[in-house]
Order: sequence, then C-alpha cells, then structure tokens
Amino acid sequence: MTDTILDMRNIRKSFGGLEVLRDISLTVDRGEVLAIIGPSGSGKSTLLRCATLLETIDSGYLRYLESVAAKPGPEGGAEYAAKSELKKIRTYFGLVFQNFNLFPHYTVLKNVTDAPINVRKRGKEEALRKGRELLGKMGLEDKEDCYPFQLSGGQQQRVSIVRALAMEPQILFFDEPTSALDPELTGEVLKVIRNLAEEHMTMVIVTHEMAFARAVADRVIFMDGGVIVEQGNPENVFGSPKEERTKQFLARYSEEK
Repeated sequence: MTDTILDMRNIRKSFGGLEVLRDISLTVDRGEVLAIIGPSGSGKSTLLRCATLLETIDSGYLRYLESVAAKPGPEGGAEYAAKSELKKIRTYFGLVFQNFNLFPHYTVLKNVTDAPINVRKRGKEEALRKGRELLGKMGLEDKEDCYPFQLSGGQQQRVSIVRALAMEPQILFFDEPTSALDPELTGEVLKVIRNLAEEHMTMVIVTHEMAFARAVADRVIFMDGGVIVEQGNPENVFGSPKEERTKQFLARYSEEK
C-alpha cells in the first residue's frame, strides 16, 4: 500500500469569473501533519472542500491511496469516478468543520455512532463501544446523553472530532477548527489535535493559530491568491521564510498578536 494518502495535482477551481485555486499541487503522506496557513480569501477552505468532494474541481487530478477520485477529462476539465467509487473514497477521510455541524436533535453518543452504524454498517454494540471509548479519550465520557446545546463550544468541537474518528478515516481534515471558540476553549481543542499528532494520525489542518502550526505540523503550506507561495518544515517557513509575501503575512500576524 502506498504511503501517500492524498495526491492533488494541478487543481483549478473558479466561482464565476474568479479563479480561487490556480494550479495547486500537494501530497500528504501517512502519519504526516500538514498545516495550511494564509490570509482570508487565499483559497485554503476551498482547497479542503475540493479535497473532501464538497466542491468539484474544474481541472486536475485527485487521488486517495490507489483510488482516483478525479482525473483530467479527454476534452479538458475534470472527470470524476463513478458514484460507487466516490462512496468508497469518502470513507477514507473525515472532516471537522469550524462550526461543529452536529445534529442538534441527536444525543452526543448518537451523533458519534449514527454514521458508523448506518454508513459503515458496523454492529450497534461495536459502534457504541467504540464511540464510548473515543468519548472517554476526549474527556467526554459523562456527556454521552447530552444534546449539543447543553455543551460548550469546545466540547461540541471535541464531539465533532470524535464523530470523525469513529469512522476510522485514513486522514482527517480540519477547517479552522478553533475559529468559533474563545481562547480558553481553543486550547482544549488544540490539545486534542496535538495528541492525535503524537499518535501519528494523518491530518491536514487549515488554521490561523500560528504557534500551534509551528509546534505540531511536519510541513507548512502558505497560500495566497489561490497559489502555494511557500512550503517547507515549520522552522524554515516561520523562522526564515524565503518569499517576501510570506514575510509580510507573518510580520502582520505578529503585530496583530
């Protein structure tokens, strides 16, 4: 089995006349933590949405493990795989949103176990056992009968991480996982992600938490204007960036802090 879990090549995506992703290429290897940083409007979230099949790419190549989700079509554009193949590919990844996206009318435990039972066809007892085990790992063992409105924002985000992990994905995507949280709650969610990194969970994290990205990521990508401006290990990107645009962004970010 390949060590490259995600392979994206020459990805382009426009909305109307605005080209949001301009020839983006990246790979993510098993066990790697990739942080994507950059100003608002740089294309970070669109890149994640394309990677997780929530948006269709205009052109390019998208592969998970040995499964090709999209490839260049004979007449240009992108040709997607059959629905059955895409259904299989969707089991390879999990996505944690910035606004939690929990089902408000489900308890915490039902939020966590519903997809494993109904999508992955896990046995109910196995799904419940695994769900409770993950909730315990996140310090939420006493919340399984609560509804989302009864939880803090940080607890809701931890439940959404558990829900993603319960599907046993090969790779986890995080889209600004702390942007809806105050600083105290941000810390508890970042701690969970840090623990996952120590367990070698493969992750792609779009984040505005620069210190966190520097501490946890194996590789950092800086995006601006729909392109990858600079990438490398955290010490190089944050400590001695080569590109002027990266320097400007990080300097401004330091000033705001």
